[in-house]
Amino acid sequence: MQRRSSRQLAPLVVCQAAAAADAPAFKGDLLNKSYYPTAADASNAAKRWYIIDAEGQTLGRLATLAATYIRGKHLPTYTPSMDMGAYVVVINADKVAVTGNKANAKTYFRHVNGRPGSYTVETFNELQRRIPERIVEKAVKGMLPKGSLGRDIRLHLKVFKGTAHPHEAQQPVDITKEISVKPKNGPGKELLAAAAAKQ
Repeated sequence: MQRRSSRQLAPLVVCQAAAAADAPAFKGDLLNKSYYPTAADASNAAKRWYIIDAEGQTLGRLATLAATYIRGKHLPTYTPSMDMGAYVVVINADKVAVTGNKANAKTYFRHVNGRPGSYTVETFNELQRRIPERIVEKAVKGMLPKGSLGRDIRLHLKVFKGTAHPHEAQQPVDITKEISVKPKNGPGKELLAAAAAKQ
């Protein structure tokens, strides 16, 4: 009996059906059926626009809703590593509210000339009188991811002092009423009710 050398390779087998000229082109991994978005899915041209009226709304709840829509967590196609979200316009930023004593106790720190050395600490009321848009911007920025993705999607938030804004052409959908909706009454409440009925 002759031993086969470990250096000898087995003959290469080629499937004749796959090599045929009329075979369809390969379109991805046949074993992995899960969805992963493409660059076309995340393009800014396909993004939707939403509007939130901040008048009388609590700052934290408003910022949570805005950050959720900017990240795209409201979509079934949400992917943490890609920009799948939307643009959010916040109007009446000067009329946003905070609870308790936060209007006098909550502070905002900044360097006066943008460089270390001299700094200013302002309360919520002082900053609301000076630049009310900055309050909403800082609250939403804190809820977005830190890094290159967060720096990119932070620009999808547009905050304005009054009711006038230059984004009417995008026909933004009003989602203000969703601020106070509890998760049990949210988009999946029919599924929760069906699951409870089965038990």
